[in-house]
This record gives sequence, C-alpha cells and structure tokens, in this order.
Amino acid sequence: MLASWRRQQRERSTLDDWRYRSVWQPYTGTPVSFLPGAWWVVADERHAADGETAVAELTRRGAEARLVVLPERLADRAAVAEHLTAATRTADGDTAPADGVLSLLALADGAVDDTQPVPPFLARSLALIQALGDLDVSAPLWCVTRGAAGTTRGGTVDRPEQSLLWGLGRVVALEHPERWGGLVDVPATLDDHGWDLLCAALAGLDGEDQLAVDGATVLVRRLVRAPAGAPAADAPDHPGTTLVTGGTGALGAEVARWLAARGAEHLLLVSRRGADAPGATELVRELTEAGTRVTVAACDVADRAALAKLLDDVPADAPLTGVVHAAGVLDDGVLDGLTADRIATVLRPKVLGALHLHELTVDRELRTFVLFSAMAGQLGAAGQGSYAAANAYLDALAEQRHRQGLPATSVAWGPWAAGGMAATDPAVEERRRRTGVARLDTAPALAALERCVARREPATLVAAIDWARYVPGFVAVRPSPLLGGVAEAQRAVAERADDSGASPESLAALLAGQTDAERRKTLLELVRGQAAAVLGHASMDAVEPDRAFRELGFDSLTAVELRNRLAAATGVRLPATVVFDYPTAAGLAEYVRAAIVDGGVVGVAPVFGELDRLEAALTGSAPDRSARIRITERLRALLASLNEDDAPAGGGGDTVAEKLQDATPDEVFDFIDRELGVS
Repeated sequence: MLASWRRQQRERSTLDDWRYRSVWQPYTGTPVSFLPGAWWVVADERHAADGETAVAELTRRGAEARLVVLPERLADRAAVAEHLTAATRTADGDTAPADGVLSLLALADGAVDDTQPVPPFLARSLALIQALGDLDVSAPLWCVTRGAAGTTRGGTVDRPEQSLLWGLGRVVALEHPERWGGLVDVPATLDDHGWDLLCAALAGLDGEDQLAVDGATVLVRRLVRAPAGAPAADAPDHPGTTLVTGGTGALGAEVARWLAARGAEHLLLVSRRGADAPGATELVRELTEAGTRVTVAACDVADRAALAKLLDDVPADAPLTGVVHAAGVLDDGVLDGLTADRIATVLRPKVLGALHLHELTVDRELRTFVLFSAMAGQLGAAGQGSYAAANAYLDALAEQRHRQGLPATSVAWGPWAAGGMAATDPAVEERRRRTGVARLDTAPALAALERCVARREPATLVAAIDWARYVPGFVAVRPSPLLGGVAEAQRAVAERADDSGASPESLAALLAGQTDAERRKTLLELVRGQAAAVLGHASMDAVEPDRAFRELGFDSLTAVELRNRLAAATGVRLPATVVFDYPTAAGLAEYVRAAIVDGGVVGVAPVFGELDRLEAALTGSAPDRSARIRITERLRALLASLNEDDAPAGGGGDTVAEKLQDATPDEVFDFIDRELGVS
C-alpha cells in the first residue's frame, strides 16, 4: 500500500510539473488610446470598408493612417510587395513612412475546406509578412482577428480557423521579433470604447503582444500551471468503437495499447498505409492478445468522402463512441522560405482531418474526442510556422466543441520518448536538447492524457520544460509577458537580466572608449559568444573565428537566431541573410563593427544616458490624460526633427541628425533640454 501511494505521489508530482494552460487576464495597466505615428492599414478588397473605418478611427486617435487595399488576385509575396510599393508612394515619389502596420486581412471570410486547406487570409497574411521583409519595412506588424477560439470571455467561438494566424504569428515573433507587433482579437463589432482599447493595444502595452478586446477591457494571454490534482474518480471507459487516426504510428500505437489496457471493445486504427504500415501486423497481434477487437484501415482523413465511408462502415454492434486524432506530418522551415503549398501539406492531415472528424461525428453520441496537438501551437517554435498554425487550430476547435457542449480534449504535447514525427530529424532533436525540452516518458504521458480526458479539459499543454534553459532563447530578442504566469520562467527571466546586464547602449558606450583594435576584439568575442549560445556550447572557444558557420552546424533556422541575437545586442538592423553573406565569425564581426562605428551608433552613445534619465522621469510620474498627450506630442516633434532627411529651406544647413552626429555630449544634452524641457 505504501509503495503504491509513493508511486502515485511521484506520478502526481511529475504531472504537476508538466501541465500548463492558457488563460486570459485583464490588463492591469492604464490603456492610453492616443496612437502616434504613421500607420499603414492593410485590408482585403472585399472588406475595404473595414479598412476605411480603421483609418478613420486611427486618425481620430492621433495617427496618420493610410489605407492599402489588396486585390483578391494578389497572393504571392512579390505581387504584394509591388502593390505595397505603389500604394504607399507619395506625391513626390517617395515611400510613405510607417511606424506601424495594421493587417485586417484575417477579417475576410475564409474557412478551411477540402479545396482550400489554407484559407486565403492565411496565405495572404504570410505573403504580407514576407513582402514587408523584402521591402525592408521595419515597422511592427499587428494582425487583427475576430472570434479566434479561446480569446474572449463568454463569447461564441465560431471561427476557429482564425487561430491559424495566431499560431503563425507566434512563430513570426520568434523569427522576426524586430518587425512584429502582435495579435489582437476583437469582437464582431467595435464601439467607440472598443476602438480606444484597440488603439491602446497598438500603441504598446508593456510589451504585450497577444491581446483581446473584450467589452470594456483589454485581456492579455498568460501561460499558467495547471496542477494535475488527484486522479478522477470516474476514469473514462471505452465501449463500442474508438477510432485512432495515425493509429499505426509511434504515438498512435501507444494510445492503442493504452486503450486496450483500459478495456476498449473495438479499435479502428487508421493510417494512410493501413495494414501495410511498418509494424501494423505485430501491433494487431499484440492488441488482440490483450482481448481487444482490432480493425486496421487505410484512409486519408483529409479526404472527407473516404472518411465518411469509413465511419459508415463502423459495425452496428460496436458504434463509434470515441475519436483520437493523432495523424500529422511535418514540413519545417523558416518563414522566409514558407509557401502556401507547404502550409497546405501540414494542414491537410491535421486540420482537415480534425474538421472532418468534427463535422462527421457531431450527431453521434461520442464519449471522447481527443486531438493530439503540440506545444508549438501554444508557444510558437522557430522554423515551424505551418506546424504551429495547424496545432493552434486543433486547440481552437476543441475550445469551440467544449463551448457547444460536445466532448473535446486537445493536448498540446511536448516531444515523446516513444518517438513521433520529429524523432528521426537530427536538427529538431538538437534544437530540443538545446532549448531544455525533455522527452515525455510514455507511462506518465498517458496518465496525463487520461486526466485531461476524464476532466473534460478542452486544451492543456503537457511538456517537460526546463525553464532555465528554455527562457534565454525564447526572450533573447524581445520580452514575452506570456510567461509571466509561470514562476520558474519569471525567475529565469530575472536571472538572465541580472547575468547579462548588457544592452545596445552599454555596448556603444564601451566601444566609444576603445581603440579600433579593441573594438574589433570586443565585437569578435560578441559574435563568437552569441554563436556558441545558439549552438548550445558553453564557451565561445567552440566557435573558431575563421571557420565557416555551416561547418560549425548552422542552418537557416540557427542563422536567423544568431542574426536576431546580434541585432538585439547591438541595436543595429541586420539583413536576414547576414550570416550567409558573412559566413565566419571574423567576417560577421567586421560587418557588425562597420555597421556600429560607421553608422554612428558609437558617436551618439552619450545620448542614451540622457534618454534613460528622461525615461525614468516619465515612468516615475503619473500624468493625467491631457498631460500625456502633450508629452507625446513633444516627443513626436523631437522624433520628427531627428528623422529629417533634408537640409533647412535656406540651404547649406545640417539636419538635426547630422548635428547630433558631430555634437559633443554637452551639446547633445543642451539640445534635449531645449527640445523637451528636461533638465
């Protein structure tokens, strides 16, 4: 008895450590609806009226908004880039400035269906993301959705396909943090206060990048722990037929064994190859010997007609009572190389399969409806844009079914020790090891599944995450308030901040006092250190200065990570291809040196200290709305003067930026005192 109790306690402790869920919490700050700067509002041509409304509302709140309407025929990045260039050209032939880009493309109608596994809004959103990068537009992109599952309290979730963009957006935040704003879900209609809240979200709320406008407040997304608690008194039983898609794969087979051990009457194991799948014969024999009736069928679950026929053929003496959807494929790659066709490859089995199972069984008396999702959909994963989108949809579909009173359990799994789609990919395995995500042992993973099903939890993240190792890569370039609800993650964030103590400003100040030779040494050490961190090495000694990055193990994904880390450390915008254009640590360090020194970052290093003082003064006070508006206008005026490209009308004068470039620290401080009234 004591041994059994101890075993149960160990299992409970393990599950407590693995289980998380997403929640929506009211933003506790004070939203300010004033939205400064120039904004491009991008809308679908069939919903141009939404764009016109947005332009008017943003303009009312201080923005200089310009509408860009994308014709329906435009779906690829080159065409979108060309259209953006033409639509934002000013009368004098220049490109209109952009301090932010607001995409309303997801508000267009567009459901997942057999002929279109990738909704048009998702394909065009991807094209917009890529086109903005191709045009070197650094303004943050914000994407608005409507009715994405699980984002509004008490609302009807009727568009789970909107969550596809949420999954993709979480990956953009990791791969292109320097030009990502975030995601905002809105209700069916926005009143005047709703527009105030949306503009406040766009203006930036303490780094929040996953938000929802919900009635009278703004909600922010948080990941929190979801303790397992005691096992449910009534464990689910499995009479009749339980359908398992991906049933002959590594995870599907483990689920089949688990179901058989719990007395499943009849298992219908479905895969594309059916009985011809490797190991299928042995699996059937094993399950049959356990006393379970087994049928193996070949069926493409993305083919609605084929799946409907399969369900119609379920024996009458064992009606369908349960579904486990574990089918899926991978097609990983960075966003810059992603296409709608590649997304479709991943969405077909996972998303279409889940949708068809939902629609074809909605009138059947199911006891269980389980979707095998993945943590990429909840947290994002660099290099897995398609996979993150697909899994975010599964979680949303489960939320929708749950609110409709239907059985639904979506489990966003971390990697299993038993295998899975990515188990044989060395790059994925190395990335898993480096980020501190351990494989889940089969027995406790199945125990976690049982508790999720028994408690009718619609969406749960189950993953073994070492936050001390996971956090540094996740927040290397931009903070993530999402992790604010996990104490271990918050400690890791705080420790990282204490350990690094570095910033672009401190680096610039350091370089300002060094000789040219010392600068080269400092920046080479920076590049080698960041490269070592990306590859998971403890020391920069593993990164030889003149050895090619590819020989060291860099691929397109790790190249993006290195570029993002260096951009965050230096404050310099670096091209997406910089790691391949300068393929050694020595070459890349020299490029970074030129960008920093020749670009003037070092020359204005003392300015940053004064800006820090200004920031402290502003954050240490609590001005009323009128004062905030006046302060914002003054800051905008200073920003505009710094961004002047032309000399004064009289000719021959320097721009403010040029004057600052050549000014002494005392002259710079005098300028700030004069322009801002700060002393």
